[in-house]
Order: sequence, then C-alpha cells, then structure tokens
Amino acid sequence: MAEKINLLGFSQEKLEQFFSEMNEPSFRAKQLLKWVHQQGELDFSNMTNFNKPLREKMQKLAVLVPPKLKKVLVSEDGTKKYLIQLDSGSSIEMVRIPEKKRMTLCISSQAGCALQCTFCATGAQGFEKNLSADEIIGQLWLANFHDKTDSPITNVVFMGMGEPLLNFEPVIESAELMRNDSAYYLSKKRITISTSGLVPQIYKLAKKTDVSLAISLHAADDKLRDIIVPINQKYPIKDLLTACNDYLTTHQDKRYVTIEYILIDGINDSIEHAKNLAKKLSGLTCKINLIPFNPFDGCDYKRSQNRNIELFKKYLLDQRFIVTLRITRGEDIDGACGQLVGNLKKATKGKKVVQREANA
Repeated sequence: MAEKINLLGFSQEKLEQFFSEMNEPSFRAKQLLKWVHQQGELDFSNMTNFNKPLREKMQKLAVLVPPKLKKVLVSEDGTKKYLIQLDSGSSIEMVRIPEKKRMTLCISSQAGCALQCTFCATGAQGFEKNLSADEIIGQLWLANFHDKTDSPITNVVFMGMGEPLLNFEPVIESAELMRNDSAYYLSKKRITISTSGLVPQIYKLAKKTDVSLAISLHAADDKLRDIIVPINQKYPIKDLLTACNDYLTTHQDKRYVTIEYILIDGINDSIEHAKNLAKKLSGLTCKINLIPFNPFDGCDYKRSQNRNIELFKKYLLDQRFIVTLRITRGEDIDGACGQLVGNLKKATKGKKVVQREANA
C-alpha cells in the first residue's frame, strides 16, 4: 500500500492539483485550507462540507500530520519555547514571543545549521537536515492550535534554527501559505525572512516573494565579519548590500531592509564600530535592530555593557537611522536570539521556569 500523502504543507495550487486528480472541483482546495489552517481541524471525517465518499477517499490517500510537540518551556516574561521532534529523529525549537500589539513566532527552517556563525548556538550544533514545507508550516499550526488559550500568531520571523535561504523552496512555499487568505492571511509585512547573507539567493528571493527581508550583519568590515559570520568570506558586505538594494528596487513598496546587529563585548560594540556601520549603511534604506548577545555553553563571547549599548544606539540615532534595541526575551529558557539548539536536556537557568509535557 502506497504511503499516504501529508497535505499539511501543501499550497493552494498543489491542493488544486491533488483534488483535480480525484476529479474534484478546484474550490475543494480552499475548503481544505480553511479547515486546517483557520479552524485547526486535522480529521477529514469532521470536514462536513466534503461529501462522505470524498472524506472516505481522502482518508485512504492522505493525512494531515504536524510535527510532534515534545515539551514546552514558559519563561517568566511569558515567552514560550517549544521542543519539536521530527520523524527523522532530529529536533528543532520554535519560540512564541508576546508583545504589546502582536504575537510573534520565531520558527526554524533547518535542524541545525551549516554556517557556523560564532555568536549562535545552532551553528555550533552543526547541520542535520532541511525541513519540509509541512514541518515548517506545522510550527505555525502548533503555535495557533496546540493550546487554545494562547492568542493567535500575528507575525512570523524565520529567525530560528537554520539558514532559511539554504532551504529555499520549502521556505518560500510556507511563506506563501502563511499569506493565503484561506489559511493564515498574514500580510507580507508580518512575515520576515532573515539571512546571514547568501547573495545569489537574495536575488532569487526578490523574484519569488515580497515579504520583509532581514540581514544578519553583526559587523561593518569584512575582516571582522569573516570571523563572526563566516559566509562573508564568500559573499562580502559590498555584494550583500548591493543585493539588498536590488530587493528594495524590485519591490517598490518595500520601505526598508532590517539590519540585525548583535552587540558583543569588546568585539563589535565600540563607537568606531558604530561609525563604520553608519558609513557602510549610508546607501541603504534600512532599520537597524540592535541585539545584546545572549550567552550559551561553549562560547566565550559576552554581552555588551549597557553603557556601550546605549552609546552605540545613540550614535546611530544621531546619524538619523531608525534604530531599535531588542529586549532580550526568554533568556531563562535559552529561547533568546542565538540560543536555539534543539534539545532541553540541560537544566534551565531560571528558577521560576515552567516545564511541562506538550500535552499538558
């Protein structure tokens, strides 16, 4: 007997093809999308606007299976980190971040990462596998429907484990499904794809989608960035910023590219570094997101001192850049930026952290 098809990550176009092969009208695709992604229904037998023969046929041919949620950690600040086990045996993590006017989900696109950025625990773990579209969209499904007391997700950032542009097609397919008005109906401004700087893929991305783009920069000169973000040795800053400008030019309504800059004590956080950054970004319409470094086992980097962070931010503001300082969230559950590693074996640092099984 042939293996059943998992339809969870299927786009509307793929679902239309699926139903066409069953001699069913194309509108069935939208019906299925609404059941799954708006109502959280995974059981074909409960989809009452499908006739009984169709429901029975679908049960024989297909399934709707999200990845397995193993554990949930809840931070003192309300951030939730989810440990998810894939069928392959690999594990990934995603993080739900509550904010005043939005609920952001930081999702993973790979198990592990091959790029080995020195500020990131995921890179230290190494690369295991690319996620399929159903494993990516399954994270959003779990965040919306696992716990019905949780608020729905309003924003999605591809800033979890992995380099999204090294898993290009599943990431694009998932992002388009997030935008579909029969699924999650998120606007392009509420979906952000972050990259460490894969220049050819940024040009390719511009032709495929117009979601928000973020660049994991962290240094304004190639010599330093070669160390912090090793992919810079292949795609230096000048080429990267040219690709970013192309992305903005391709999508005329794009207001800016987000530049992510992790502040590491004594490494990239001086006023000279700020001056170099301002000079380098002078030709790019951008918003700069400053992120205090979050420590993890095996890394000698330290978080910048508060005074240096404020001086760095002030200099950029004085140069008329839009600058935000990311508030560290979920650090007590190792859920902050750069801390995701796909396991919960070690004890968490926060005394009041709630750890529970996923079905709790």
